[in-house]
Amino acid sequence: MNKQRRSELSKVISMIEEVKEALEALKEEEEESRDSIPENLQGSSRYEVADAACDSLDTAVSSLEEATEAITEAMGEGA
Repeated sequence: MNKQRRSELSKVISMIEEVKEALEALKEEEEESRDSIPENLQGSSRYEVADAACDSLDTAVSSLEEATEAITEAMGEGA
């Protein structure tokens, strides 16, 4: 891979890292919101929706981490 493409991919990795950080912050906020639901409502649909959102955000963060690893490998720099 040439230097120019590596440079462009490095920029893409930086963008992905910014998005990942934003998602992690939102996930933490959602987890705090979910965890503040009173114990007697933890089986409610409100809790289930918040819990599913946390799981989905966690999956999104993991997917971005995998994308970064794949791009790094494509650049020839290993995982």
